[in-house]
Amino acid sequence: MVLNYIWIFFFAVAFIVALFRLVIGGDTEVFSAMMTSTFDMSKTGFEISLGLTGVLTLWMGIMKIGERGGAVQVMSGMINPFFRRLFPGLPQDSPAHGSIMMNLAANMLGLDNAATPMGLKAMQQMQEVNTRKDAASNAQIMFLVLNTSGLTIVPVSIMVYRAQLGAANPTDIFIPILLATYFSTLAGLIAVAIYQKINLFDRVILAYLGGISALMAGVIWYFSTLDKEEVTVVSNVASNIILFGIIMVFIGMAAWKRINVYDAFIEGAKDGFATAVKIIPYLIAILVAIGVFRASGAMEVVMSAITRGIEGLGFNADWVDALPTALMKPLSGSGARGMMIDTMKTFGADSFAGRLACTFQGATDTTFYIIAVYFGAVGIRNTRYAVPCGLIADLAGIIAAVVIAYLFFA
Repeated sequence: MVLNYIWIFFFAVAFIVALFRLVIGGDTEVFSAMMTSTFDMSKTGFEISLGLTGVLTLWMGIMKIGERGGAVQVMSGMINPFFRRLFPGLPQDSPAHGSIMMNLAANMLGLDNAATPMGLKAMQQMQEVNTRKDAASNAQIMFLVLNTSGLTIVPVSIMVYRAQLGAANPTDIFIPILLATYFSTLAGLIAVAIYQKINLFDRVILAYLGGISALMAGVIWYFSTLDKEEVTVVSNVASNIILFGIIMVFIGMAAWKRINVYDAFIEGAKDGFATAVKIIPYLIAILVAIGVFRASGAMEVVMSAITRGIEGLGFNADWVDALPTALMKPLSGSGARGMMIDTMKTFGADSFAGRLACTFQGATDTTFYIIAVYFGAVGIRNTRYAVPCGLIADLAGIIAAVVIAYLFFA
């Protein structure tokens, strides 16, 4: 429903602004520009979706190899001691522990098709031990916020879109997204822990958080010592080595377990093709709405007002051009994707705004959508503090994305 209102808003405001420009400003070309935009953006949406087919098919196949080879299970085992302490209200023998680990590990690897069923199963299993069936339990809220913070190791779809829109190196946003999504997840986790009075100074929790935080701090420190050209080169090389290394680990684990790697790839590839076809109407719908909104001049009015406000406070406002993606992301994944694509088309895939929009897209997840789906699946109406904690994670991800983008791309 939120996306429905946003879609109507874009068209209604575009019409009002265009009418104002025609009647008051005498702009007789504005409606022609808007109609031209509808055709252009429809064509763009189809071309992007069609171009996605090959690359998405490839990566979905690789992901299926990782799933079959046990990569998700290995990741689950690695984080199991940590997450057991984050869900103290769950019985130690609850099957929800396994579902939680599998869901989060699948999300990290970008296995959306596998992650959602696992997440719904985990929510149902936690609901079985929930004493208040209409209100979210502490464990359910922690699980949900960790989902909405969007922790992702391999942002496949974003890299695919960048490739389709002509980025010189589509993977150059890999490390910035990894850093931004980490800070988003950390902020969400801390916010929920404060609400639930979870002891973050537990030795196991400190070991995990301290180790990962030290690694992230080390990465940021290292890149801060390099000049702009060196940051670009090192980031590109490291990103591609890590990504290809993941592919080799997936294939190696599957081969070691005597999995038919080729068949696993074909099975996943079929899902990739189906996914690419399914997104065509969604992508065209949102791109047309954004195109009309921009062609009418409404987008320029809004962005100019925000830019003047930021500059009036004495801050650099280069990042404002990418802000629509950040504002849309908590409400709608497809809407944010459309905003990201529109930003790259308008300013260039390798522009500062284009790269920052991609980092925004990968830094967090669709908070309100996830809350609606996961809580709705088990009949929970009282979400308690899930929304504010989820939005805290979103805000942290947005701030981190801006800071990191200036370090890597400015």
